Amino acid sequence: MTVLATLGAGFDCASKAEIDVVLNNKLTTPDRIVYANPCKTRSFVKHAESKGITMMTFDNEEELLKVNLTHSNPKMILRIAVSDQTAQCPLNVKFGSEPVNDAPRLLVKAKNVGIKVIGISFHVGSGCNDPSAFREAVCHAKRLFDIGQSMGHPMELLDIGGGYPGSDNANISFAKIAEVVGGAIDEFFPVSLDVKIIAEPGRYFASAPFSLVTNVISTARVPASRITNNPVDEEREGFMYYMNDGVYGSFNCIFDHVHPSGDPLFNVYGDEENALFPTTIWGPTCDGLDQVEVSTKMRRLAVGDWLYYRNMGAYTMAAASNFNGFEKPQVYYFLDNVTWQRIAKCMHN
Repeated sequence: MTVLATLGAGFDCASKAEIDVVLNNKLTTPDRIVYANPCKTRSFVKHAESKGITMMTFDNEEELLKVNLTHSNPKMILRIAVSDQTAQCPLNVKFGSEPVNDAPRLLVKAKNVGIKVIGISFHVGSGCNDPSAFREAVCHAKRLFDIGQSMGHPMELLDIGGGYPGSDNANISFAKIAEVVGGAIDEFFPVSLDVKIIAEPGRYFASAPFSLVTNVISTARVPASRITNNPVDEEREGFMYYMNDGVYGSFNCIFDHVHPSGDPLFNVYGDEENALFPTTIWGPTCDGLDQVEVSTKMRRLAVGDWLYYRNMGAYTMAAASNFNGFEKPQVYYFLDNVTWQRIAKCMHN
């Protein structure tokens, strides 16, 4: 966060605690924070006001009236529901007003109660696969800008949300999404309109900078058919490996429809032992749902071996727990290969 703050990023906060992390660490000023949770706790709204935060999102009349009663000078951003139905995690099932009929009604309601609406926001879904959803959303936003301005709302901000991939192995490239988004903004919100454009690129920034290394704590030889679910594999060897991290830790990203794929960190065995076997990878807890890789192929591993998982920065440790008493992994930061080589040498030994 410090790096992003130094580069001039603002912050999208979902709670009192996130607001305090940003402000207590002096990462930015209150005018560069959006309290971007459409379902806010009343005490959190009051806390935001006490800290000088005025920008907040809403997507329904009840939320608008609640903010009106708890904040003396809110600057509201109307969130609309435009979704990529193929996204890894569609968000508009939970948030967003219907843009054609409901959103204009909310602009009228805000005007009637004396609340300023300063812009429109949307989020097409985390892990977007269809960039055309962005163009549709920007088009709806422009129409709502025009409606809001005709009522006297100071429409000045467009939040194009998130959904941008954070690694090269995504289903669709960041460049392709940027091409569609850039074209839509140029068409509907040219520079001459003087509209501030912001985004919420969480996965884009967080995924690739972090990798995860796990340790094999137990192994089990099983019939390969137990892994492949194919009776013809009954006589073949398969292996189940249990490691010291799982879905209740860093791999909770699996609940976000991610399919992690690991590799042995060190290839120290001879060619004969590098044969690939049907493999299942489990986490350390007693829960049968704690399964990281259902069916893959991997060389034979032993207790104490290490597995390496790439692009593990997004929606991983941030939501990890200590379920069953297993601690979260330690985090090491390094800026050069020399430091990494020293760590790898220690692990190898």
